[in-house]
Amino acid sequence: MPRPDTSGRITLPPPFAEYLLDHAYDEMFNAEGKARSAYQKLYYRLLEMPFDTLHQRQQAANQAFLNQGITFTVYGDNEGTERIWPYDLLPRIITAQEWETIERGLAQRITALNLFLKDIYHEGHILADGSLPRSLIYSCRHYRREMRGIRIPHDIYISIVGTDLVRLPDGQFAVLEDNLRVPSGVSYMLTNREVMKRVFPSLFVSHGVRAIDHYGQALLSTLSSLAPLGNPDPTIVLLTPGVYNSAYFEHTFLARQMGIELVEGRDLIVHNNVIYMRTTGGLKRVDVIYRRIDDDYLDPLAFHPRSTLGVPGLLNAYRAGNVALANSIGTGIADDKALYAYVPKIIRYYLNEDPILPNVETFLLTDEKERRYVLDHLDELVVKAVGESGGYGMLIGPYSTAEQREDFRQRIIADPRNYIAQPTLALSRAPCFLENRIEPRHVDLRPFVLNGDRITVVPGGLTRVALKRGSLVVNSSQGGGSKDTWVLHD
Repeated sequence: MPRPDTSGRITLPPPFAEYLLDHAYDEMFNAEGKARSAYQKLYYRLLEMPFDTLHQRQQAANQAFLNQGITFTVYGDNEGTERIWPYDLLPRIITAQEWETIERGLAQRITALNLFLKDIYHEGHILADGSLPRSLIYSCRHYRREMRGIRIPHDIYISIVGTDLVRLPDGQFAVLEDNLRVPSGVSYMLTNREVMKRVFPSLFVSHGVRAIDHYGQALLSTLSSLAPLGNPDPTIVLLTPGVYNSAYFEHTFLARQMGIELVEGRDLIVHNNVIYMRTTGGLKRVDVIYRRIDDDYLDPLAFHPRSTLGVPGLLNAYRAGNVALANSIGTGIADDKALYAYVPKIIRYYLNEDPILPNVETFLLTDEKERRYVLDHLDELVVKAVGESGGYGMLIGPYSTAEQREDFRQRIIADPRNYIAQPTLALSRAPCFLENRIEPRHVDLRPFVLNGDRITVVPGGLTRVALKRGSLVVNSSQGGGSKDTWVLHD
């Protein structure tokens, strides 16, 4: 039984003897050190399992990732960019009731954001009536004037979303950010599950975990539903920047899962505003493109003229309604971290509903009063560049140096539109098996949402882990890892 020591700290039995409980929400234990109901089977299994067995299973998991070539890329790393995916053996568990709230909240969010994107590229009601400042939209580098007035297939701008959630100290889930341009990570969610079922089969079966292995077919169905002209048997391709992209493993993985062609820009050609794929049998018309290339590089005739990654003439084919893109060009406006602060208002505006999942408090630095507050409290806040991802362009105030804070102070003063600030969150923590002991580490959750003829939220997601002790950064490029996410049936 857990018991407080002389300092009042809760002491847990081995193998949790060094497990720290504090003000952060712990996924496995409540404030009294008792295992939460969803975690009790795992907790008692770990109490009786020898460390040697845990170590062997972690080694088996690492070997499985190595054998499959499951890697990610770190740019600018002098030690080499290609690394084996860091994986923690112990699952993160979410109850059916918690998942029901997450599922409804994510469906609500993608519905509202899709309506928002359609509006700003057409009638612009939310701007005309002053509900959203025009300057916010037109100053965003991901806003695409080229998309004004274009009618896209089925009016679906957002087909695939990876939304980052965090659990707050009170146990409530909140949205940290949306990822709509080219959301990544779903392949790691799926391979984490494959490895978990292999190294912990009996534990997995005993928990009644909801399946996620249908994701590939659900994605294929979503992409098929986007096809122009209601083509019942559309040709779908996945457009990749190529082997040097950090997510190339995921591109090949998903193409195999769906049974579609993986193509690069040089494999496609536009003729009379129709896109064709080069094949050994000649040209074949393409109906849907799942693109994993940013807008800037999609079409050198419309965007970056020196891009060799995209397809010349693609925008004209899209404008003519002859091809569908997932996600649409111009969705990056809804990725902007400054616009994120307005999403609750966007939900109320288009759906006349209160947000099911709250946002994290966000300071907009274009507002003079909020900017002054942030500049006076840089040592307490997290500052983020609005267009960056992967943990780059970020200052975590409590863990920063005076030099770093001064650097960000000057950046904010020079370009306040490019930054937002948020409180330093006490992210929830989950147990991890590290260096032959179990310790808590901070986690977030990236569920994946599909939007076609219906909205599908796959029951799970990528739980990312800040593997460094004390770190709040979960991105793999910054020393983070991941673990399998179990959503229980009941």
